[in-house]
Amino acid sequence: MKKILLAAYSLDIGGIEKALVTLANQLQKKGYQVTLVLEKKQGIFLEKINSNIPIIEYRPSESKNRLKRKITNLVKRIHFILRYKNKFDFSACFATYSNVAAFVSRTASTNSCLWGHADYLTLYENKEEAVRKFFIEKKYSQFKHVVFVSQEGKESFLKIFPEMKERTIVCNNLIDGEEIINLSKERIEIQKEENQITFINVGRHDEKQKKLTRLISATKKLKEENYEFRILLIGDGPDHEYYQKLVQEEKLEETIFFLGKKQNPYPYFKIADCVVLTSEYEGYPVVFLESFMLKKPIITTKVSDYEEVEHGYGIVTEKSEQAIYEAMKSFLEKGYLIEKEFDVKQYNEEIVKKIEQLF
Repeated sequence: MKKILLAAYSLDIGGIEKALVTLANQLQKKGYQVTLVLEKKQGIFLEKINSNIPIIEYRPSESKNRLKRKITNLVKRIHFILRYKNKFDFSACFATYSNVAAFVSRTASTNSCLWGHADYLTLYENKEEAVRKFFIEKKYSQFKHVVFVSQEGKESFLKIFPEMKERTIVCNNLIDGEEIINLSKERIEIQKEENQITFINVGRHDEKQKKLTRLISATKKLKEENYEFRILLIGDGPDHEYYQKLVQEEKLEETIFFLGKKQNPYPYFKIADCVVLTSEYEGYPVVFLESFMLKKPIITTKVSDYEEVEHGYGIVTEKSEQAIYEAMKSFLEKGYLIEKEFDVKQYNEEIVKKIEQLF
């Protein structure tokens, strides 16, 4: 039985965390001995982890006393090395931004992977030195492989680190289709409105990435043209209050509803007519897969892997308020009929094969 270690920051709400839970549980089901290491053992997805998967917390000291902090963290590093060095057949730093997860993964196995969930050149506004610094901090060259969840992420990485070409692959996130369908049946207070179109957006409220101001501006314009619809926003984040204030200023409280974090967003997908993604950048958007599974059309900006939506699942737009407005208007007037069935079994089988090749 192969021993697998997966390292991340936490299991709070987010696409990375959701993908990690699905991967850990899937590997456990297939007979692998999975261990999870978290920088902070917290988050709404903790209870979703298979009970047979042990969770280790590796929390660095945050003491304001610099000397105390450095000594404490050095002791913790030495302790982890002595206990876990090369004790696993495979390890992965699944939360790329976590230096702790990177250290844990490099230590736990000689067969280690660094998982990338974004197009980092876009994330860092095409500042190559910033991207270089980010990956050097993770000691990227010490990982046996670097895995990206999108082709765009891989290509931007190789522009800066061409020497990693033979060690860098693309592997999309797994999805637990059966669980999504079952969870979507949960009863919620909000009901489907037969005579009113409902749009939904699920994700972190972070303007730099998600650009929900595009959605708010498009909504204002459509309301001025007397279109009737509602928008459900599920999520939280650093710009949550900013978005709430903006909605109040534009007098859109009767159209845009903030529902906060939801451990189970799928019943809300079920009552929606269309999913809207207004982001400036994404890795491989988990919301694509969730929409495919629940047979909901998508309006999305041209983020990573948007071509999959173009092939019969929705409307792809440029990254602007005007483009979002036009796409929503088109949906309100003509709707959108999904042209193809998503084969989740085939999708997952192909991904598992890739991951097992890494093992």
